[in-house]
Formats: sequence, C-alpha cells, structure tokens
Amino acid sequence: MTADTARSRPFAVIILAAGKGTRMRSDIPKVLHKIAGKTVLGHAASAPQALDPAHLVIVVGPGMEHVVEGVPGAIAAIQTERLGTAHAVLAARDALAGFDGNLMILNGDVPLIRTDTLRDLQHGLDGGAAVSVLGFECSGPHAYGRLIVDEAGALDRIVENKDATAAEKTATLCNSNAIFMDGAHAWDILSAIDNDNAQGEYYLPDVVKVARARGLACSFAVAPEDEVHGINSRSELARAEGLLQARLRARAMDEGATLIAPDTVFFSHDTQLGRDVVVEPHVVFGPGAVVEDGATIKAFSHVEGARVATGASVGPFARLRPGADIGSGAKIGNFVEVKKATIEAGAKVSHLSYIGDARIGENANVGAGTITCNYDGYDKHFTDIGAGAFIGSNTSLVAPVIIGDGGFTGSGSVITKDVSADALAVERAPQKEVPGWAAKFRARKEKAKKKGA
Repeated sequence: MTADTARSRPFAVIILAAGKGTRMRSDIPKVLHKIAGKTVLGHAASAPQALDPAHLVIVVGPGMEHVVEGVPGAIAAIQTERLGTAHAVLAARDALAGFDGNLMILNGDVPLIRTDTLRDLQHGLDGGAAVSVLGFECSGPHAYGRLIVDEAGALDRIVENKDATAAEKTATLCNSNAIFMDGAHAWDILSAIDNDNAQGEYYLPDVVKVARARGLACSFAVAPEDEVHGINSRSELARAEGLLQARLRARAMDEGATLIAPDTVFFSHDTQLGRDVVVEPHVVFGPGAVVEDGATIKAFSHVEGARVATGASVGPFARLRPGADIGSGAKIGNFVEVKKATIEAGAKVSHLSYIGDARIGENANVGAGTITCNYDGYDKHFTDIGAGAFIGSNTSLVAPVIIGDGGFTGSGSVITKDVSADALAVERAPQKEVPGWAAKFRARKEKAKKKGA
C-alpha cells in the first residue's frame, strides 16, 4: 500500500471527552460550556466533520452519554474507568467494530482547530508514516510534552515535561495530543501501550514510542499555537471566546461587512452578514442571525434567530428575538423588541414598542409605545396589521386581532376588535373637564401644608 493510499483511506474520528473538568467548578461537563453560542465539544467536532469521516465516536465517562446529543452523527463510547488517554481511545474500539480505516484522535476540550490544520495532520502519512502528531511552537513558560525530532526531520519521541531532560526542555515544538494513525497499525499500537509510569496510566503520546520500537515511521504537522490550547478553566474558556471572536470578526470584514468598532461586536458561530452590512458598536449576535446585503445594525442591539433583509435598519437599542423577520428597507428603531413576527418591506416600528406573534404589512407605520398583547396566560395569539396601516402611539392591540390594509388606530386606544381596511378605530373614555378644579386643589394643599408647619 502506498503512502497516498494509506492517507486517503476512510477514517474515523475519536474525540476524547470523558474528563469532568473539575477546574471549571461547574455542574456542567466542561465540553458543554459554550463559546460563540456553541458547545466546546461542538466546535471540536466541526473541523473533522468537514473532512467527511466515516464515523464519529465521542468517548465519555459513565452517565455522560447526553454529552454527545448536540453533535450530529456522533455516537457515544463509555470509558468506564479513567485510566489515561490511550485507555480512552481503546474504549471506542467496540463502537468501530469491523472498521479498519485510519483513526483521527482529538481532544473534546480543544475547540479552535481549523479543518485545514487537520488536513495537514492527515498529510503526515504521505511519507509512509504510521503515526502523525500535531505539534505547535509554544511561547512562554509551559508544561506541555515536547516533540523530539531526529536529524532526518522525523518524529523520534514525545517526552512529557516532567520527564524531560534540561536539553529536551529547550525544544519549543510541543504536543497538542491530536493524532492521525494508519488503520493498518492503529489498534495494535494502541493495545501495546503500557502503564509503566508514576501515574499508572495509559498515555496516548506513547503511540510514538511503540511505533518506533516496531520500526514504523512517525511524522508531525505544525499548528498555530492559538488553535490547539485546551480549556480546563473559566479563564481558558474566556480566552478561547476571545480568540474565536477575533476570528469571526476578521471573517465578517473580509467578506465585506463594516464593523465600526470590531472589538465591541460579539458574534455567534453561525452569524451571517452580507456585503456592505454596517454594524455599529456594542452589537451582540446570538445563534441563527442572518443580516442581508446593505442592512444596518445600530449600536447596542441584540439579534438572535432573526433575519434582517436587504437595506433594513435595526436599532439602536433594539432586540430581535427568534422568529423576527425584518423585510427589505424596513426600520426597527430604538427600544423596540420583535419576536416571532414578520415586518414586511418598508414598514416602520420606530420606537418603544413590542411586536410579538404578528405581521406588519408593507409600508405600515407603528407608533411609539405600541404593544401586541399576544399572551393570555395560556396561549399565544396573532396580530395581523395590513399594508399601509397606521397604528397610533400607545396603542394596545389585544390579539387575536386584524387591522385591515390602510386602517388607522387612534393614539391611546386598546383595540380588541378587528378594524376594517381604511377605517379609523378609536377606543377612549370621553375627556371630561372640571373648571377651576386645579386652582382649588392647589389652595387646599397649601392651606394643609401651612397648618402642618
């Protein structure tokens, strides 16, 4: 079998996620904490999934089967005892029974590896190696294992920091624990790893030692340092969030969006911005946000599960909740909240309003202080506002209710019945005036005040 054939064989991904993450001080498994709206494990699985593996197995501890539920196509393998990383990989063997392809082994708490980096790892088998290890050039003090390279440029061994000699500690090429193995040798190598060490554990980096002892070649690829840091604490989680946000901001600008103050904008992993979108400072995008070409998201707005169409304007201080669909050229102004509602082309909801479970027709205008009263304590009800309608300020629309095309509501009205097209609906108590009342009131109050003094 040629080296190219070995690399191109079908491969399975094994992701190690059995660690409890005690340093996170959390009831949530560390791989289920989120960065950019997606779990750490979800990120760790995304890059290899883009390479179309034949199988994806996630190794978890007892009672942690739920960890894999958010990763499409993944199956769980249980490591019943935590006896080391090589032992964890072997826990996936039954799940891959009958599969003799290559193995890609990754850590579930390393979320930022890119797909191209994993391709480089796969190419490590091009020269006939049985094992390819992903390394990185480490800056600053650290306790990572070192990749020791021989004079021919091949990977000779991996030395743990605590076992390294003074000379070996000068090496800057460090181990990320991401490994790609030729399926013709993988399980035999993994099964041969022993636990003859101070911790009595079976260590995955020993695949290199075993392979070299059998006369098999080992190679390495090099990743950017920022891609391979693991997450074991809240501060490391925050650091990963920062790195990913920087990546997402750069991508948005590269694809033609303007971010006026990039460091103040926070993206979800799946945020989509079109060309010539303008995002003002302090905007937050939650999962499922789509902003089409030429739209503007003004400062201090929050957009999640919503679509903003071409040329629309949102904010400042607006909130678009899941199901908000803002049409072309529509305007959502300051302190407006929209939930599960369609705002059609050219419509305006300019200030201080709540629009939920509703349709606002084309070119309709919704005045300040308008609310759709959509919830009766048990069920949600729909409000339908026709094209060209005008909703007066401080109107309460008690759903279910329909405002016909071109209909008007008077300011301060509570609308409980449908309004016909081009009609005006006003619901107010008659205004009553009592002549001289204010002067008498003030005189009475002043007299009482002097008496009390």
